[in-house]
Formats: sequence, C-alpha cells, structure tokens
Amino acid sequence: MKPTNTRNPAYFHKVVDCQWACPAHTDVPGYIRLIAQGRFTDAFMLNRETNVFPGILGRVCDRPCEPACRRHRVEEKPVAICRLKRVAADLADDYSDLLPKAPAVRNGKRVACIGAGPASLVVANDLVPAGYEVVIFEGLDVAGGLMRSNIPSFRLPTEVLDREISDIIGMGAELRLGSRIDSMKQLLAEKFDAIFVGTGAPKGKELKLPGRHDDSAHVHIGIEWLESVAFEHVKSIGRKVLIIGVGNTAMDCCRTSLRLGADDVKVVARKPRQFFKASPWELDDAEEERVEIVINRSPKAFVTEGGRLKGMLFDIMEYDFDARGRITAERVVGEETLPADDIVLAIGQENAFPWIERDIGIEFGKWDVPVVDEQTFESTLPGVFFGGDSAFGPKNIIWAVEHGHQAAISIHKYCQGEDVRERPPYGMKLEPAKMGLHEWAYSNNYDESKRRQMPHVDLKERFRKLDVEVELGFTAEQFATEVERCLNCDIQTDFTAKLCIECDACIDVCPVDCLTITMNGTEEELRARLTAPSKNLSQALYVSEPLKQTGRVMVKDEDLCLHCSLCAERCPTAAWDMQLFTLLNPKAIDEVENPAPGKRRFGT
Repeated sequence: MKPTNTRNPAYFHKVVDCQWACPAHTDVPGYIRLIAQGRFTDAFMLNRETNVFPGILGRVCDRPCEPACRRHRVEEKPVAICRLKRVAADLADDYSDLLPKAPAVRNGKRVACIGAGPASLVVANDLVPAGYEVVIFEGLDVAGGLMRSNIPSFRLPTEVLDREISDIIGMGAELRLGSRIDSMKQLLAEKFDAIFVGTGAPKGKELKLPGRHDDSAHVHIGIEWLESVAFEHVKSIGRKVLIIGVGNTAMDCCRTSLRLGADDVKVVARKPRQFFKASPWELDDAEEERVEIVINRSPKAFVTEGGRLKGMLFDIMEYDFDARGRITAERVVGEETLPADDIVLAIGQENAFPWIERDIGIEFGKWDVPVVDEQTFESTLPGVFFGGDSAFGPKNIIWAVEHGHQAAISIHKYCQGEDVRERPPYGMKLEPAKMGLHEWAYSNNYDESKRRQMPHVDLKERFRKLDVEVELGFTAEQFATEVERCLNCDIQTDFTAKLCIECDACIDVCPVDCLTITMNGTEEELRARLTAPSKNLSQALYVSEPLKQTGRVMVKDEDLCLHCSLCAERCPTAAWDMQLFTLLNPKAIDEVENPAPGKRRFGT
C-alpha cells in the first residue's frame, strides 16, 4: 500500500465518526470539550457555525452522529451528543454580538426564499452576511415551517424556536409573513437574481380504503392534524385513538392525542418493530406515556356504523425472514377490528408543487417532484434552487441545514457568474495537543461512566398543558459526567516515520492493539497481519512510509483507536504525536473577498 496522505482533509474527517456522520459536519468533540471547560457560549457558537440551530437540534435532531459514535467500540450506548448540544444552547450567555451581520453596503443581488423553514433560514443565514438581500416568503403568519407546525411544543418549546429564527432574521433578512407564493412564473417576473424553494413536504399521504370518507371528520391526516393542533384549531380528540404508521410523525401524533383527552391510544404497524422508521428514543417516550404499539396489522377498511367511525379492520400478518433479517415471505393469518373514536393517518409525506407551472423550464420527474442536482441543488431552470424536504423528500432538520449551506454556495456562484458545479474544497488544520511532557490539552483518561439518562417531567404533570416540555435537560452533574465519555476522536495520532526506531513500545502500550509493524503488502494482506482482527473494512488503515531500520511499515487500524495518547506518551523519540484536527467547512461567505465582521471560529 502507498503511504497514507494524512494531509487530505477527508482522511482524518472520516476518523471523527460523529462529525463524518453528521450531514452538516458539526465539530462534535470540539463543542463537547468547550462544555467540559464551562465555555457554554463558545460551545453554542461552534455548534452554530455548521448546524445553525443548536437549541432546536439539541431537542429534536434525528442524531445520525450517535449510531456512528466511537464509544460503541467499547460499550453499547454512545455519547449523548444531542443532549449535550442542548446544554450548550440552554447555558449560553447573550451571544447576539457574536452573530454575523449584514455588511454596511450590500452587493446589489436579491435572492428570494420560498418558505420560512430550516433550509430557507440557513440560506439566509449564509447569504445575508455575504452581502445579499434575502427576502423570505412565508404563507403562514409565523416562521419555522414544519418545525413550527409539525413538532409539538412539548418537544420543541416555542421560545426556543422563536429565538433561533430571530437570530437569522435579525442579521438583516426580510421576512414576509402571510405571503404565500401561488405562481412561480409570477415570482420569476419580479427579477430576483436567484430563487430558493424550501417549502418542505407539506402533503400527508392518504389511505384509500373502504369507508375512508364515511366519517371524514374523525379521520385525520397526520401532518395536517398536527398543524391544526399547533395553531389551536383543534383542541380535543376522542377517547380511543388509532395512529396508523410508525414514523416520528406517528410518535408526535400519539403523544399529542394523550394531551388532547385520549386515554386509549394505539400505534398500529404493518411490520415488526425492527422495521419501524421512528427513532428508538421516540418509541421509548411514547411507550413511557403508555401508548400501545401493535405490530403485524395491515389496514383493510374503516369501520363505520350509521355514518359514525367505530374503528378499523386489519389483516393479521405473519412473516418469514432470511438469515440477515430481511422479509422473504408474508401471509395473512386472520382479521381483527380495533375500536376507535378517531384515526390519524401518519404513513408518510409527499412534496406538492401545484404553484409551479410546468412550462417555465423546471423539469419534473418521478412522483411529480422537480429534477434537482444532488450536488448543486439547482433545478433544470438556471437560478432556481431547491433544498430540504422539497428537494429530495422528507428527511430530518439537520439534512435541511446542510442543503441550505450547499444551496447558498451555489446561489453565490450563480449570482457571481461562476460555475455552480465547481465546489469549494474542504480544508483542515492540525495543531499540537501537547502541553507538557505527559500533559495534553484534552482529557485523555478513559472514563467508564455509563450514558446519563435525560430527566423527564412527571407523567401527571406533563399532561396538564400541551406545551409542557417533557425533557428537563441534563443537570450540571449529569453533563459533567457525560462530556468525559467522549473519546476525543478529533485528537489524531500523527506519526513521523523517520523518527521511529522500531522499539515496539507503542505496540506494547496500546490498550486495543490497533498498531502493527510489518512488511508492506496489499490492503488485504496487511489486514490479515494486524495485531487485532480487522472487522470494520469501511474504516481506513494508516500505512506509514518505510521505516529506516528494516524497511517495514507502521500500520494502524483507525477503527480500533481510542485516541488515548498512550503511544505518544510511551514513544522515546516522539515519532508519535497527538494533533488536534479541525475540519474547515466551506461556506458561501468564504467565497467573498471582504466578508462582514463576525467571521471567526469559536473555541480555538
């Protein structure tokens, strides 16, 4: 194998598993260390550089970072990354003076954002400080998109949402509430330099079965019903409620039903639990509130009597599985009717673009959604961009954030007459992590503490009002313990081959046997010779230049390393060192020669 190029940002970035898994590439270990130091405002601002909404995402993110967390190598539960993000947001001091601002003189370019959801807000967040005039059109009388209308306030308090939206509008974006766009053709005539569509996936899927419209007043579309509850158009529901579907929207629907007067709520799934789309913690929270989850039931018909809903008829399903847990066969083994006063359909969401004329140059593909470039987010009509759920269908807020960042780069390039396909590269910075002979600028001791449990409001208390936030946030003692569970994956081992004397001290001291000195060969050959078995082929091997004593190479299995620094402490020649890796995420403002004040990195 060729020597590893550790100066390619992608190499160390991939080693920082949580940051690699995060769509917005948030510096997770960086903000956790700042929390450990009590620097909550810096931790908040470091978060905000990439994910923009620390308080919101610290409560409702889908947490793609946590399944990737390196802590899984040593125990079952990952670091509570999402919960710690909330700690930074909740404990930050006034940070208004630290936010980017619009420059005194704008660049003369006007950008329209349709919809005031997370993707559009991020576009404004990135383009306003770069000198753009950004106008956000929102059909409702309040901003936030599906964050506002579909996430219940007992999970995401209104004041948190309001604060982080106002941070962006306060930079200098223009927000036009109650301004629904009914014609793309008409908006194009207003001569904006670019248009961004961030309207989400606002259409809930229907269930076309017998009896569906016999009592429509008691059969609800999940996202429409949640919106009606959020804006207080709906204030009650029947005692017995069935929720059809097992995604996160279904979890919000079942828990909201309990707060509106239901006392017998069932979530009904067609398949077994391992196929559920809902996040595990959402399922746990629902079951804690005594929601019953019924599996292997396929909806067959709505049951009504005299025009009044009485329940739903289901086929009882049975499945066969292969060795990998995939369904190989299914069959109906019976029928069952479950009683209900109301039924909520939460079986998915769809895009809806009746306001985009089909003769203006925007092509539509499968499922009648626009054809959008996955790298540039530009449609087939130059200058019109899509992001968030409106681009590729329903995903989590953190995906909408990254779409917004990338679309902002494309919009800037388009407005400046540059090729939108020429993407700015990611950068990196390496800094010494050593403070003394055996002293490091991070806590390198392995902490055996188990993951802290989020404290909740008492069951009786949480049902008194719809907006009682269930999760209380970590106590000081809890987050002080939780931050120590982080393995600091961004503190990278840095090897200098010419200093190595092949004494094997690093190999002897390594607690996980991730180091091997051997003759070079193919990757397959090297993996076969490693001190410890190589099980995760998706993580790279580090291979050094030939060592001067024997011509062998130092090989490190990045998947096993716990970043404990013992190799660097034991090495007698300083061939091993620990370096702080910082990923430099490209943003639209990086392309501007004279950006507005406030462009700095927090926590460094």
